Amino acid sequence: MKKILLIATGGTIASVPTQTGLTPEITTEGLLKAVPELKEICLVQATQLFNLDSTNLCYRHWLKLAKLIEENYESYDGFVVTHGTDTMAYAVATLSYLIQGNGKPIVFTGSQKSIADRDTDARNNLKHAFLYAVSDVACGVKLVFDGKVILGTRARKIRSKSFNAFQSIDFPEIARFSGNKMIVYLPEEKSPVKFYHELDASVFSLRLIPGMSLDIFSYLAEHYHAVVIESFGVGGIPYYDNADFADGIELLIKNGVNVIVTTQVLYEGSDMDVYRVGAKIKQKYRILEAYDMTTECVISKTMWALAQKGDFNTIFQTPIAKDILID
Repeated sequence: MKKILLIATGGTIASVPTQTGLTPEITTEGLLKAVPELKEICLVQATQLFNLDSTNLCYRHWLKLAKLIEENYESYDGFVVTHGTDTMAYAVATLSYLIQGNGKPIVFTGSQKSIADRDTDARNNLKHAFLYAVSDVACGVKLVFDGKVILGTRARKIRSKSFNAFQSIDFPEIARFSGNKMIVYLPEEKSPVKFYHELDASVFSLRLIPGMSLDIFSYLAEHYHAVVIESFGVGGIPYYDNADFADGIELLIKNGVNVIVTTQVLYEGSDMDVYRVGAKIKQKYRILEAYDMTTECVISKTMWALAQKGDFNTIFQTPIAKDILID
C-alpha cells in the first residue's frame, strides 16, 4: 500500500458552528474518522499545519506548506492537503510554482459543507483526493473536487455554495470520478522535482471599471514591483478625454514596475492585438499579456517570477505546468 501524508489547514471541511459563524476546529483525527475507508486505500499519516479559514491564508502560509512537503517528500508516495475553498485556487497555483516537475501527487481538496454535516460533499471529496493520490498516473499539483481532477494552474472557484464549485478554465480536466472509479483523460509524464523557496508578494491586481481615475497609478508606482491589470474583454485599456491609461502604464514602467495585462472575462483569455484600445498599448510599451491564464495563476506566477534571478518577462512567458498556451 502507498503511504500518503494528509496535511490539514482548516477550511469549511473542518468547520463547526459557533456563535459568530462557522469556524475551523475539526482536526485531522476528526477528518480521518469521518472517512474510515481511507485505511483500505493506503497507509495514512496526518499533520495539522494550520486550522484557519482560507480567507485568512496567504502566500506566507503556502510557503510553509511547500516547505513541509519538501521536508517529507522522500518519506511519502503522495500528499493530500485539505484547504478552504475561498483561496484554494490561489493555493494550488502557488504550489504549482513552488514545487515543479514533481513526480509525486500533491492533491488539494475541501468542501462546501463541513465533514461533520450529514449531507455534505466533504467525505466524497476527501476519498476521491486519496484515490487519485494512490493511482499510478498521479503526479504534480492537482485540485480534486466534485469528482473532477483539475490542474493546479487551471483551477478556479466559480460557485460560492454549490458542490460543483470549481472549474478547469480553458483546459481539459485531467480525470473524473464515477463513484470510486477514476476515468483518466490526460495522462501526464513524471519528472524530477524542483523546489523553490521565495515569493515576492509586492503584486497588485487592478480591476478596471468604466470611468475610473488615473490617480491610483501614482500610488502603485511607488509601492509595488508588479501590477496585474484586469482589462475589459480581450484586453481593452481605455483612453478617455481626460484620462489616457497609457499615461498610467508609462508611469509604472518608468518606475521599474512590471505590468501584466489579463482579462476580467472567465473564459477564452486575452488578445490585445484585436482592438485598438489594446493594440496601441502593447505596441508602445514592454508589457506582458496573460492570454488564457486565470487571474489566480497570473498573480501566483508573478509573485514567483519576481523572486527568481533573470529577466522577469522571459521567466513569466515560459509555460509551467500548462499554465499558459501561446499560439
